[in-house]
Amino acid sequence: MSKINTLHDVYVEQLKDLYSAETQLIKALPKMAKAATAPDLAQGFEDHLEQTKGHAARLEEIFTGLDEKPTGKKCKAMEGLIKEGAEAIEENASPAAKDALLIAAAQRVEHYEIAGYGTVKTYANLMGEEKAARLLEQTLQEEVETDEKLTEAAESINVEAEEGEEAVATSTSRHR
Repeated sequence: MSKINTLHDVYVEQLKDLYSAETQLIKALPKMAKAATAPDLAQGFEDHLEQTKGHAARLEEIFTGLDEKPTGKKCKAMEGLIKEGAEAIEENASPAAKDALLIAAAQRVEHYEIAGYGTVKTYANLMGEEKAARLLEQTLQEEVETDEKLTEAAESINVEAEEGEEAVATSTSRHR
């Protein structure tokens, strides 16, 4: 591991961390989609998977411009967040409660990514890396939008979870 001396070095390290985070998330999102019981939530995870692949591709483009490799760092924070998501998948919970757990785990991921992308975008701007800053801003906005969509999904799913399994089962049978 080389010594980190300059903001450029910090920038590259942070980009590698984000790249590791995105590649880990690409593997985790299909499991979250499969575990989700609300069709809209499952579709949201599927949609975010495609978006996340685009985030990784943007980072690869930035690394190419820097003549750096994106690999070589493991994002331990994302590893922990994904483990929490895996625990949510394994919980013995009603469908709505499981979806609420999945949303909570996914929002933690989004908030981590929002913080990371905001930081590296600031570095890119400071160093005059205009193209990279634009790519990072695009990803940052998509992460914010995903977080907003998760909040919207939570508004209905959390109400169902609050009502409990029996209340949801009763209301579902009434609507048939």
